[in-house]
Amino acid sequence: MRPTPWKVGELARQTGLTVRTLHHYDEIGLLTPSHHTATGHRLYGDADIARLQQIRSLRQLGFSLEQIGQCLDSPTFSPQRVIQLHVARLREQIELQRRLCERLESIAEGLQSAEGVSAETFIQTIEDMTMFEKYYTPEQLEQLKQRREEVGEARIQEVQEEWPRLMAEVRAEMERGTAPEDPRAQELARRWKGLVREFTGGDPGIFNSLKNLYQGETTVHGMDVAPMREMQGWVSRALAAAGESW
Repeated sequence: MRPTPWKVGELARQTGLTVRTLHHYDEIGLLTPSHHTATGHRLYGDADIARLQQIRSLRQLGFSLEQIGQCLDSPTFSPQRVIQLHVARLREQIELQRRLCERLESIAEGLQSAEGVSAETFIQTIEDMTMFEKYYTPEQLEQLKQRREEVGEARIQEVQEEWPRLMAEVRAEMERGTAPEDPRAQELARRWKGLVREFTGGDPGIFNSLKNLYQGETTVHGMDVAPMREMQGWVSRALAAAGESW
């Protein structure tokens, strides 16, 4: 076994990360090397390597770097729990790929037979592909399904009707030049935050996936998301001015 400590370049090569990423982790206090050479170069020990693995697992689980830092520094933090969560996520992804593989094999057999392949089968296959490739993990999709059942269709309909009204009010205040410190801005921001939390159930991973969706796509449900990004930024600034976070 190769002895530690590791130099930053060696660690980057072995893990597939970049030196820039490791430097960034150090700069924000997320992963500070335990040792340095006489000339000031970073050296990573065994405990640093273990923490790096936990960081990468939490990143794949959808946590932001800020949330990861809070998690790792919590007195109740459990490295075993991180591993268990990551294993569970991977098993779900494996199961999703297995189902997709079975559907594709079924389509291939159908295309060779006289029966052909129904439109419904193609739709189900596309749905599985979309679930796997897009922004939400299978675990998160299941959580959202359960959340929908908990909230109920009546409340979901109310929220769907509330969003356009709230967005119109936010847009109007933005066009008036209302500052984030203004009580009107902060009241709208709290309403916005409340609707988002109804959707996510307060889950930070789902919130990050939702944010990534709107940052990574140009349209969502046929809607241009560029205006939504602007409003989201204004709302975030209003929450920050009020001393609140998501």
